[in-house]
Amino acid sequence: MELDQARYFLAACEHLNFTRAAEECNISQPSLTVAIKKLEDEFGGPLFHREGKRILLTELGIRLKPFIGQMAEQAESVRQAAKDFRLLRQVPLKVGIMTTIGPMRLSGLLARFKQDHPGVELGVHEGDLGELQAQLDAGELDLAVLHAPGGHLPSQRFVSLYRERYVVIVPPGHPFERQNTVRLQDTDKAAYVDRLACELRETVMHVCGQNGIELYAGFRSEREDWVQGMVMAGMGFAFMPEYSVTHSGILRRPLVEPAIDREVCLVNVAGRQLSPAAAAFSRAAQHYRWGGE
Repeated sequence: MELDQARYFLAACEHLNFTRAAEECNISQPSLTVAIKKLEDEFGGPLFHREGKRILLTELGIRLKPFIGQMAEQAESVRQAAKDFRLLRQVPLKVGIMTTIGPMRLSGLLARFKQDHPGVELGVHEGDLGELQAQLDAGELDLAVLHAPGGHLPSQRFVSLYRERYVVIVPPGHPFERQNTVRLQDTDKAAYVDRLACELRETVMHVCGQNGIELYAGFRSEREDWVQGMVMAGMGFAFMPEYSVTHSGILRRPLVEPAIDREVCLVNVAGRQLSPAAAAFSRAAQHYRWGGE
């Protein structure tokens, strides 16, 4: 049984007249009659008693009507779901964001996207680099915003969104407050709050080791909020990407000699077609005025 045949049958049930049913279905009456006859051949018996222009359901037609009606309703639900998917109405979008990437830079993009596409149910999922890459490959995420210091996987396509510097964060009253910039050499033997989740941590530690710089970590944490809280509590300075700083009272000084920065990218699986919602988000991210923050 084809869906159109089900629709013609239900229209005939409603009107008990093939001519009016054909008009509702926007087809000719002979075409509707042929479709009903094919159904009767398929089901092995008449569905209607023909009494001139008037028709009545047979016992077989009465028994099959609720099942055919249910099938037609389900088909309509499928069509509506597909239409909603195309038109971005009540469709989910799962975006992974690396835990070390702060909200300061991305919140504007997310708010703008929701304003332009209110029907998209946007979900943000945090994770480290390895988790996000695995979730992308498994289809658990549509897109991911991340920084891959060792390079992106060959299976993944990426576009650059923005670059951000690493800064030194300190509380008011810290000796670095009087400096416009902080050289890496200036941090030698200074009290230090260690960001364990930082993907560039090993790079910074390696540079410090090469230059004979000793850092004394009085506090270590993988959580960005705890790192900033302990800096404000006077436990020492910390290295942090400039747009990851969320504590309003913290002071930021650019790290120089050497300067360190990172490239934040939007990533998806190469060769896998993006859903309409994911494609819309990708376009929005690439056209967003990152420099206007």
